[in-house]
Amino acid sequence: MTAARGRTGRPPLTEERKAATRLEIARAAVDLFIAQGVAATTGEQIGQAVGVSARTVWRYFPTKESCVRPLFSSGIDTIATTLRQWRPGESLQEAFDHVWTTDTVLPGPDVGALLRLTRTEPGLRAVWLQTHDEAEPAFARALAERAGLPADDVRPAVWAAMFNAALRAAVEHHAYRTTEPTTSPEAARADLAATLRTALAIMAAGLS
Repeated sequence: MTAARGRTGRPPLTEERKAATRLEIARAAVDLFIAQGVAATTGEQIGQAVGVSARTVWRYFPTKESCVRPLFSSGIDTIATTLRQWRPGESLQEAFDHVWTTDTVLPGPDVGALLRLTRTEPGLRAVWLQTHDEAEPAFARALAERAGLPADDVRPAVWAAMFNAALRAAVEHHAYRTTEPTTSPEAARADLAATLRTALAIMAAGLS
């Protein structure tokens, strides 16, 4: 009888490591896009900045613009969970007050610089809008679950659309007006959190 052959080659990457690699690639892509523009940036350069091959970059992302997606989608699961756990009698601002202080939802000032690029880079703009479009059903499911409504009820879909639009408008408003290079990361994060709170207050009546 022969012994069973063991697995050879590299061990499979864990989901955590895959997510970490995706985030590393995203941050490297943002740095390069800001420094030299999207057109001048190559997959090889993004890979070199992370210490991986261009082939690895394309294994994770179909285009160089899509490399930034992990930064855009950061916190979607946390936001959906918070909506699901939003307690009756608690304001929307109160439900989310602790969320805006986490790195998961507000990943850093580089997102502001990245969003400013979306004004002149259609490929990046498409990724940003697609990320919000794909997040909306997750918000709708969370709101339906919270309200005890069936998944096909139109009300959670409308609430989710309102909530999603408020988030996008707040983040864009913050990014487009926070352009001073002297702004500290802490000040930028505080301003974004304040802008998000204001946006939720404006539309909270429609979700109460």
